[in-house]
Amino acid sequence: MRRKSSHVPTIWVDFSSGTEEIVPQVQKDDAAAARKGVGPLIPPLSEAQRPLRQQVFERVRAAGLIPRVQLARELAVSPASVTTITQDLIETGLIEEVAAPRDGEAGRGRPAVALGVRADACRVAGMKLSDREHTCVIVDFAGSLIADDVIPRRPGPMALDDLLDAIETLLDRVCAKAGMPRADLSAIGIGVPGFVDVAEGIVLWSSVLSERQVPLAAAAQARLGLSAIIDNDANLVALAELWFGAGRGLSDFAVVTIEHGVGMGFVMNHRIYRGTHRVGMELGHTKVQLDGALCRCGQRGCLEAYVADYALAREATTALNWGHKEGQSIAVLLESLYDHAKAGNATARSIFRRAGRYLAVGLANVVNLFDPALIILSGERMRYDYLYAAETLAEMDNLAIATGRPRPPIEIHAWGDLLWAHGAAALALSEVTERILAGQPREMAAQ
Repeated sequence: MRRKSSHVPTIWVDFSSGTEEIVPQVQKDDAAAARKGVGPLIPPLSEAQRPLRQQVFERVRAAGLIPRVQLARELAVSPASVTTITQDLIETGLIEEVAAPRDGEAGRGRPAVALGVRADACRVAGMKLSDREHTCVIVDFAGSLIADDVIPRRPGPMALDDLLDAIETLLDRVCAKAGMPRADLSAIGIGVPGFVDVAEGIVLWSSVLSERQVPLAAAAQARLGLSAIIDNDANLVALAELWFGAGRGLSDFAVVTIEHGVGMGFVMNHRIYRGTHRVGMELGHTKVQLDGALCRCGQRGCLEAYVADYALAREATTALNWGHKEGQSIAVLLESLYDHAKAGNATARSIFRRAGRYLAVGLANVVNLFDPALIILSGERMRYDYLYAAETLAEMDNLAIATGRPRPPIEIHAWGDLLWAHGAAALALSEVTERILAGQPREMAAQ
């Protein structure tokens, strides 16, 4: 049994061995990670500084600009400790001091000094690979956009070499827009739909690849000459919200994405939770109907098979007797379906509302399992407001366990693929940050 100490957030009192021993939780996490062969969760720093140094940097990154005194107050540590650690982070090039005039005292006296992430510490690329198009951004260390580009593609899985060609072409185009050589990038983060082992850099299955068990990170790294990190695309949206969006001030929240598929990213204690084998949180492939509709993963009855764009298109072609014209994209068909629903077509409305009911089942399960502080519904398909209409949210309330407590608030973020690419950039930024904190160079040579 272990009981959380009431006075230090990162300390646990452990009675499992029969003796009381105060052990930093980060040591337990690192030990567990080592047993699984996935490396430490936090870079190897001194025992006293390791947890707090990470917390200080993450708080500065999340705040944008923050004074030292506020850092000390929010972290419940002494100003002297904050001063020592922030000076170390300044010397490593992660953060910098920024002069900010006090409210109402601009131009009078010495300006207040705040801490912020050093934007020019590095530049990284983030890329989202999808069934319809590939999107890429280049950002600085503060996450500010430098350049972006999009390459449309024909739907369907691709061979690895063809996918690598597309990745290289898109990256070179974005670098040209940014006016910088590829070698100036510190890393590239790549997001793909499907089951991804981020630690091993392997795509176990994805709708964009014709093969399974693909070592995409190593292949991209060899082709591009850059450190490459890959992850499930829904995790990247959660990372984008954590680094740049609504999740900056939250320790726990869920992001549910609805696009070509249905995904979920879950942030727990300011970090993406992936599960024991790093392939968890696949909300779209939870079963909502035994022997139900065929999902693109090959199984039946998945939530995705009732909510994703191809599910709506299937219903439209069946219920409305719409033939799928040669060369017509699913996006065009869905826009027509939405226009018919808005115009009052009862069949078109019923298709969206049925999908919304299945979405309510999925969201209720998220509430029952995780009780997050916030649920963010994201993705291009969130433009279809029937999916989150009042009756859908009411049904979610009815399906969630009645505890007498309010349900988590729900926010709708109808972003396009640029958000996903920003999440991939956040993945690269996170990797580079851990390198710097570990005393490694910002750029890692390709293997």
